Amino acid sequence: MVSHTSPLLWPLTLCRRSWPLAPGQAAVRILGRPGVDCYCQHESGAAVLQLQFLINEGALVTACADDTLHLWNLRQRRPAVLHSLKFNRERITFCHLPFQSKWLYVGTERGNTHIVNIESFVLSGYVIMWNKAIELSTKTHPGPVVHLSDSPKDEGKLLIGFESGMVAQWDLRGKKADFRICYDEAIHSAGWHHEGKQFMCSHSDGSLSMWNLRNTTKPFQVTFPHGKIQKDGRKESCKPILKVEYKTSRNSEPFVIFSGGLSYDKAGRRPTLTIMHGKAITVLEMDYPIVEFMALCETPYNNEVQEPYAVVVLLEKDLIVVDLTQSNFPVFENPYPMDIHESPVTCTAYFADCPPNIIPILYSIGAKHKKTGYSQKEWPVAGGTWTLGSNTYPEIILTGHADGSIKFWDASAITLQMLYKLKTSKAFEKPKPVEGRAAELLEDDPFAVQMVSWCPQSRIICVVGISAHIILYRFSKYDANTQIVSLEVRLQCEAEDVISPADNENNPCFSESGSQSPQTHQQHPASPGSRTPEGSKDSIPCLKVKERMVRVPPGYQAELVIQLLWVDGEPPQQITSLDINSAYGLLAFGNCNGLAVVDYLQKTILLCMSTLDLYGGADPYQRLTRSPRRNRQSTSEFCMRGLSNFYSDSKKRIRTSYQSLTELSDNQQSIDMERSKSPTSVGYASRRAMLQQFHGVTMYSHDEHHTTAPYSWTDKESRENSFSRSRSSSVSSIDRDTKEAITTLQFGESYGRKSDALPTPCLWVGTSLGMVLLIPMSIPTDHEERMEEPVTIGPSGTVLMLKGSVLHFSFLDCMGALIQSPYEVWRDLNGPEDPDRPRKRKLVHFSPSSSQDTCAEGHLAVVCSERQAKVILMPSQSCLFVHNITESSFVLRADVVSVCNSVCLACFCANGHIMTLSLPSLRPLMDVNYLPLTDMRIARTFCFTNGGQALYLSSPTEIQRITYSQEMCDNLQEMLGELFTPIETPEAQNRGFLKGFFGGNSNNFDREELFGEAAAGKASRSLAQHIPGQAGMEGMKVAASGVVGDLARARIALDERGQRLGELEDRTALMMTSAESFSKHAHELMLKCKDKKWYQF
Repeated sequence: MVSHTSPLLWPLTLCRRSWPLAPGQAAVRILGRPGVDCYCQHESGAAVLQLQFLINEGALVTACADDTLHLWNLRQRRPAVLHSLKFNRERITFCHLPFQSKWLYVGTERGNTHIVNIESFVLSGYVIMWNKAIELSTKTHPGPVVHLSDSPKDEGKLLIGFESGMVAQWDLRGKKADFRICYDEAIHSAGWHHEGKQFMCSHSDGSLSMWNLRNTTKPFQVTFPHGKIQKDGRKESCKPILKVEYKTSRNSEPFVIFSGGLSYDKAGRRPTLTIMHGKAITVLEMDYPIVEFMALCETPYNNEVQEPYAVVVLLEKDLIVVDLTQSNFPVFENPYPMDIHESPVTCTAYFADCPPNIIPILYSIGAKHKKTGYSQKEWPVAGGTWTLGSNTYPEIILTGHADGSIKFWDASAITLQMLYKLKTSKAFEKPKPVEGRAAELLEDDPFAVQMVSWCPQSRIICVVGISAHIILYRFSKYDANTQIVSLEVRLQCEAEDVISPADNENNPCFSESGSQSPQTHQQHPASPGSRTPEGSKDSIPCLKVKERMVRVPPGYQAELVIQLLWVDGEPPQQITSLDINSAYGLLAFGNCNGLAVVDYLQKTILLCMSTLDLYGGADPYQRLTRSPRRNRQSTSEFCMRGLSNFYSDSKKRIRTSYQSLTELSDNQQSIDMERSKSPTSVGYASRRAMLQQFHGVTMYSHDEHHTTAPYSWTDKESRENSFSRSRSSSVSSIDRDTKEAITTLQFGESYGRKSDALPTPCLWVGTSLGMVLLIPMSIPTDHEERMEEPVTIGPSGTVLMLKGSVLHFSFLDCMGALIQSPYEVWRDLNGPEDPDRPRKRKLVHFSPSSSQDTCAEGHLAVVCSERQAKVILMPSQSCLFVHNITESSFVLRADVVSVCNSVCLACFCANGHIMTLSLPSLRPLMDVNYLPLTDMRIARTFCFTNGGQALYLSSPTEIQRITYSQEMCDNLQEMLGELFTPIETPEAQNRGFLKGFFGGNSNNFDREELFGEAAAGKASRSLAQHIPGQAGMEGMKVAASGVVGDLARARIALDERGQRLGELEDRTALMMTSAESFSKHAHELMLKCKDKKWYQF
């Protein structure tokens, strides 16, 4: 299981070369070098408040909101909790772990400071009580502990900061306070100078105070960095400085970095991070509130010159790293996905085993549109290792967003990498203010993406928007001047029909469809942005397409826009299904009113019919027209609700798609009754209301219908007869108001009629009443004829039936292999003229008639609905296999996917079960109760793909990838890589004799002797409870990984020893050479001077 997460209120800490992020949902995300991204979660569900790395030890301590400390082992591919310590009587407020120490200082809300042994994870008997740390004359409680740090000058001195403004330096050996400071303003944080002679505090009034240990009676400097002096001579009030860091530099002035402290004079100011370097003050404005920040330094020792080179800033919705080595402080380009929910995600699509060249081309185009001004240095985090695994293939995730944008993500590895961003709103004029029921939609998110259909081979993408519009894009590596073609479709039923009361009870209810086909229009008389009264709105779309010639950059370029029109003051119903085929050059879409087929090559509409007209003479039901016609108000209200149910009404929170059901549910009594009777127990008023949310329209299936009275299901009816209707004594069948929606569409080579001898292009249509219709087509094969001759299309009258709404179509050959849909090979229409490159379309077909044997046998059609699956033999249309998937629930998503060199039918049900069925026999292979449907977001975004993988949006900020394939699971273990890679710890600088003699005796401080059980005794058992971590195999893995780490450290030490011995040998050889040279020169001098007299010198 892999989770791709954006940060949301995550505290931050440092581990040499990797960072953990802890969101408020009890999870920890550890980031290393690009590609190393680990996500783990606490079982307790408590929010993570603070993190402390055991630097270069492969361990992490987390402090949670339930006052529990957890020790994580990072030496294994999947981090696990080794120990937990639960505080019972005090609440944890702050933690501090000195470098290379195994004793953790824990401050509490009561003002006490406890000490925890990291190795055994038990409390020491040594406790610093708040009443001993403060002055005896103090009459008030100092408040919770907000800061703990050991003195750089002496590790035996601990600086304790209390919220009330009191600071004390505690002598750990003498068990007494060296000095106490009482300041008028509350303290939020503190930071030492590396020499340990002075420290800085940040306060609630926006001030910074500097204190010298020689004189602690008052601060020797108090500054208001953002406080201006007013005319009356007083300082203006400022916001609190929540955190400050004081870092020294060897070749320049110290860095003072803090968050907050702005004045209150201006409202609506953005959050800021201030960097003070000497007299220069730089204010960095952030897009989101600052949660935490931390300076990255060259040395881990607090008594050396820090030399900060970057600062990490964690925002509510982002993570940035600022380069401190350059004067303009640029930011590093973040290799991790932090902007998944930059705009709320409304739909997802998952494509595995894509063409290998699609990712590089998307990345190259997307890189041209990225922001500039990043730091030229490499990303400063370089911890951990990762691999691609043994059987990797290109994977791409598409996310549609509320602002109309679509993002392409590379999901081939563990982490996501954004490749390209497409903005669909650029195809339209900016909407003008409107009035009436559509005002809220058009003012909020008129371009929100509802559905995406992408063909990776032809690089064509179709986008369905919330305003009942479809945009077709083609990919090009060149910019071009283009004008978008607009088609307008009047897909609205006029007359109404109902089911005859004489229908058999087991027959599905049929929709009230128009007897007249919908009409198409090329132009509209009024602008969609004009203030036209809703009662007189007719034949106008919701949005206005740009009519002028526009210059489009390389990438996806809009070619065609299709919009549904208002009819008699009623807005268009949302589009519920879409399919595109690049080989045919056709696009089909439908909603609860009917079906439309568009030839996007010739820019014409081929078919536009109501659902009833699709049946023709093959209608199996008796229908009676009703007169007079009912009031349109009810239908119009439902249409508008279908448009506006995309998001919640609240704008103060992050809006999530398809989450609120209040607009589509019946009265509260009906809701309570249905919640108690629903067999799926997912908390929705009814299955009808859930389907309305899922498809975005007022849609009905034949086993549940909307009535004007409360629902009157019985559990027996829902179990025994999936086709049963809701019954009410006050409502007859003639008063039912139902609509049949087109729920799924699929182009493919098939047999449109039983008498067909050869397969032809066909369109398979599935409806919400479980009906399947086949529409054969005649498409010219020659390139010139295809661009000029019309495509003939017409319903054949073929009808198949299933229980529940039809969800998916797929085709198999008679050997059980999956038949892919035909496609057109991508060609760049805007490329330069090349005589060697053919300009004609190159098509790839996967027809079942590839051999004479299969031609005689036909092919298999797999049809899956909400309740059952069938395998149909074509062209005889005989049912070979049938399987009732569920009786107590219903299927939300179904796909035919390839797993382990075979194909199967994967289903996700509303009760949380994930099931797979073999093909073509439809035998159950797997049934796992994975995830109960607690949010409509999951239903809208859940999707399967090849390789036994699936994806869904688990929260507004998290994309969750799962696998149900053992092969993929094993490969995932290889892709996880290693979080802990042992490196050589830098040696501490030699302080020299004088500094060591006069600077204190920090090197003689033995924490074990002071905090151990022999000296401090045992802590009270009632204060904290030790909880052991995972045992069994996990413990063995931990032990094994610990041994591996010890061996690695021993190997490094051995290498260092060998290197030093080699250096010593080199020095010895050099000294020997020098000695021989000296001896030679001395002997020569002796021979030269041997026979000389004394007076000859």
